[in-house]
Amino acid sequence: MPRVKIVHFADLHLDAGFAWAGAEGTAARRRRQSLRDSLKRIARLAADIQADALFCGGDLYEHERATPDTARFLQAAFADLGPCPIYIAPGNHDWYSPDSLYALVDWSPNVHVFREPRLEPVDLGNDLTLWGAAHCAPANTGNFFEGFLVEGPGVHVALCHAAERTELAEQGSEKLPHAAFDAHDIERAGLQHAFLGHYHRPRDAARHTYPGNPDPLAFGEEGERGSVVATIGADGSVTRERRLVAATAAHDLLLDITGCTSQQAVRDRLGRVADGRRGVARLTVEGELHPEVDLREEDLRQVLLQSFDAVQIRFS
Repeated sequence: MPRVKIVHFADLHLDAGFAWAGAEGTAARRRRQSLRDSLKRIARLAADIQADALFCGGDLYEHERATPDTARFLQAAFADLGPCPIYIAPGNHDWYSPDSLYALVDWSPNVHVFREPRLEPVDLGNDLTLWGAAHCAPANTGNFFEGFLVEGPGVHVALCHAAERTELAEQGSEKLPHAAFDAHDIERAGLQHAFLGHYHRPRDAARHTYPGNPDPLAFGEEGERGSVVATIGADGSVTRERRLVAATAAHDLLLDITGCTSQQAVRDRLGRVADGRRGVARLTVEGELHPEVDLREEDLRQVLLQSFDAVQIRFS
């Protein structure tokens, strides 16, 4: 079996609400456009490296917010990548159902959407089999690997949207254990590797990969995220390289106003904190301000909006 090169991504969340940026306002619309731009970058990456396939580990879009325009965008973006095959394993936010985009869109021949809540095989050639599964509801999906065992010779890899139990705590209090599994389930099933979605914090484990969400959805997301270029060897070994594809950077800024005796002093200090950065920003203001300084949140916001597309401000 020759080496097979794939690009893997997950958790793009097209049509996300971005409530912190005003939901239906200009800033939130810019953020949603940035997600589309990131998908175009992912497709361009797959084309540039002549990938054998593009994998999507689910939560490609938000089911409850998806629009006909998003459907047309996805159809065109994936068709343009042809003949490179694209494999999609729907997640808990873009679950497969008769009214999902996955069922309604007339996809180009290079797109394969997994439609069952159990692992099913696709022969990728070169003695490589891909096993994929779908969430078919927004909750209560079980362990895809439980009771599963691969069939046939060669190398076997999986693509699905699932939560590895030991890593759940690291992902934040809001992350739920959809399709929860244990890391050793992968090897026990006879799989050499699992390409996954669900966790927004990237993770490269011995037998599984979480790429992380490729474009920032919220502040405080840590880790080198993006798309993963993975090379699968004849022995089932996987080498990985992360590629930045985000159209926007998210910055956490800290402004200490201690010692500032005028509005101008605060503005000057804020300018140094934000200097040279672009994208979106969350500013945390801390420290003791001189009692005669009239500092207003909106003043800080207007300074930041000279550099950033969207701003969130909080006082510690």
